[in-house]
Amino acid sequence: MNLGISLPFMGNAALDGATYCAAMGMVEKTGFTGLWFFDAIGRAESIADPLGAACAAAAVTSRIEIGTCILQVPLRNPVELAHRVLTAHLLSQGRLRLGVGAGSTEADFKAVGADFAGRFRHLREALPLMQKLWRGETVQGVDLKPWPQALGGPPILIGSWAGSRWIPVAAQQYDGWIASAMYTDIATLREGAARFKDLGGKRAIVTNIHVDLDAPSASLADTDKLDLRCGPEEAAVRLRGLADIGFDDAILVVNKPDEANLSAIRALL
Repeated sequence: MNLGISLPFMGNAALDGATYCAAMGMVEKTGFTGLWFFDAIGRAESIADPLGAACAAAAVTSRIEIGTCILQVPLRNPVELAHRVLTAHLLSQGRLRLGVGAGSTEADFKAVGADFAGRFRHLREALPLMQKLWRGETVQGVDLKPWPQALGGPPILIGSWAGSRWIPVAAQQYDGWIASAMYTDIATLREGAARFKDLGGKRAIVTNIHVDLDAPSASLADTDKLDLRCGPEEAAVRLRGLADIGFDDAILVVNKPDEANLSAIRALL
C-alpha cells in the first residue's frame, strides 16, 4: 500500500512559506509516495489553498504525486477551476491527482455565496465540462488551448464518504475513489472498498488518517473511526488492515513534519 502525507498546519498562524516548502521537500526525502492537500474556506482556521499549495509542492519536489483530497468543485466556477487545474497539472509535470467532491460543510458555501443544496448537480455537470476543456474542446465559446504537455488534464478521483451514489461513478467513470477515515467508521470503509473493487474500481484511497505515534495504544472496533494515534506496532497493524480490505493508498495527516517523525511513520510499512 502507498503512503501519502497531508500537511494541513491548520490554525498555525506562525507558519511561513519557507517552513511549509521545506516540510514538503522532507516528505519526498523520507520516501512517501505523495503530498495531498485539503480544501476548506471560511471556517476560522488557516489552511492553504489546495491548488496553490500543489503548485508550490510541484516546485520543491520532483518524483512524488501531488493530490487534492478533496477539492470542493461546487465552490468554484468550472471554467476558472479548469484553468487553474490545468496550470497545476503542467507545473507538476503530470504528477497532479485531482481528488474532487461535492463538499459537505455548508459554511464553505456560505463563505463564497455558492449553492449548497445544488452541490451534487454542480459536481455532475462541472466534471465533464472541465474534461472537455482539458482535451482542447471548445465549450460554450471557451477554448483553454491546453499546453501539449498538459493535454487531457489529470486523473480524477471521486471523494465520497459513504459512497452510496458516488462509488459506482468513481469505479466506472473516473480514476479512483477517496474515502475519509475522519467521517467514516471502519465497517463502512470495509464495505465501500469491497463494493468499489467489485465494480471494477482501479484505485481506492483513504485519507484523513491522523497520526500520533506517542499516543497510548488501544484496540479499535468496527464502529470506530480509524486513526494512527497509537504506538508504532499498533499503527502498523492498522495500516496492514486497510491494505487487506482493499485500499491502495493511505493519506496520513501529520503536523510534525521533522525528519525523525516522518521517518518513523514511513517505517510502519
